[in-house]
Amino acid sequence: MTVCVTAQGAVRGRIGAAGVTSFLGVPYAAPPFGPRRFRAPAPPEPWPGIRDATACGPTAPHAPYAPPYDALVPDEVVPGEDCLNLNIWTPAPEPGAGLPVMVWLHGGAFTNGAGSVPAYDGSTFARDGVVCVTLNYRLGADGFLHLPGVPDNRGLLDQVAALKWIRANIASFGGDPGQVTVFGESAGAMSIGLLLSTGRARGLFRRAILQSGACHHFLRPASAALIAARLAAKLGIEPTPRSFAAIPLTDLLTAQAELRAEAGARPDPALWGEAALNMMPFEPVASDPVLPGPDCGVDLLVGSNQEEFRFFLVPTQRLEAVGESRLRAGTAAYGLDPDRALPLYRAARPGATPGELLAAVATDWFYRIPAIRLAESVPGSYLYEFAWRSPRFGGRLGACHTLELGFVFDRLQDSWYTPLVGDHPPQALADAMHQAWISFAKTGDPGWPPYDPATRTTRVFAADPALRDDPREAERRLWEGVR
Repeated sequence: MTVCVTAQGAVRGRIGAAGVTSFLGVPYAAPPFGPRRFRAPAPPEPWPGIRDATACGPTAPHAPYAPPYDALVPDEVVPGEDCLNLNIWTPAPEPGAGLPVMVWLHGGAFTNGAGSVPAYDGSTFARDGVVCVTLNYRLGADGFLHLPGVPDNRGLLDQVAALKWIRANIASFGGDPGQVTVFGESAGAMSIGLLLSTGRARGLFRRAILQSGACHHFLRPASAALIAARLAAKLGIEPTPRSFAAIPLTDLLTAQAELRAEAGARPDPALWGEAALNMMPFEPVASDPVLPGPDCGVDLLVGSNQEEFRFFLVPTQRLEAVGESRLRAGTAAYGLDPDRALPLYRAARPGATPGELLAAVATDWFYRIPAIRLAESVPGSYLYEFAWRSPRFGGRLGACHTLELGFVFDRLQDSWYTPLVGDHPPQALADAMHQAWISFAKTGDPGWPPYDPATRTTRVFAADPALRDDPREAERRLWEGVR
């Protein structure tokens, strides 16, 4: 056992394999319930003596993933009000070690996930000389519902509170508070994009890695108000903090899940605003955030997976249900002229079905083009693409959403990842990707040239990783001026 001291009190961690010490379930903010419900996070209360930190704490309230995703995506639900907590893995739990710090923001469409999922165990980063931190933040209505009289984006405010706690305390665990890299996937990466574009967390991290998410997914206040009103109507209440706080948590979580399903089944902009396209009714609220630009003061590594959207179509058997009319309507909804765009997408994918073509267009709209736009906005950024294809579902999943996580965390043998990566994923690719992330956190250089609009050099992580200049240039050009 090892003891470290924080501003709130001492915590006792556990020494594990390879000399890595973990401190789990450490509060970075007070429980967000009772009078603190729907409020900005408050500082944690001090504790007497030495607090045990050998087990993960409660997760932010959320419902489990619906089938089939409950068997595919890392997640867990641990009840309890003290859910604003974080976990630390360190190879040197002592002041003065000055190690780089990596802070993980989990994904889950702003309604699911937790930093304490075993799949996000940070010991592999600590093994390689980095202090790794994972954290929980409020989700769904508690974290992101737009309500009168309380701050928006409470989940983002939680992330900022955690980063402030890390800045104040991480030196006790061997970390350098001036060398923090925040990294996240999907909703976690989108959170980082909004933190960058709004400047809300300016000065709290030096570098950022955004996996499958950038600055383009948010709700304008009018759309957010529509969603709050629809959720309130579903529950038979007024759309006020007091009314939502009076609803039993299990009922609120059930209604949230039903609302998400309704948005996916009937994606009408008149009902959902921006959420009609990205099908995320709970997400950050912003007027019109701008890309961060060259003066953001943060080194960036950003990218996406080559076939992200297959994750949302293949397991549910929706890929085969897409016909030509749905393909054309979807392409137009994303802002492209189907007559101009679809011949180009088809030419690069001979024999592709309408569902496979829609997945390619949606992948670009959701993930690839936002990543490129972010890299373009901050000179010196690095761009990657993950292209290794999963063998699952007869190989139809491809290089889908979330597939890169086991490679980034170098945990391919973890059973949490097996449903997507299969039984024999390439360890050499995990070695390459994991080390690139660590190199970026330590030096700001992942090991390939920065993204330059003249060359558009992109590191492609496949069975044989390579550098490519402007992958799928013709398709990228279709999106110029679109979003």
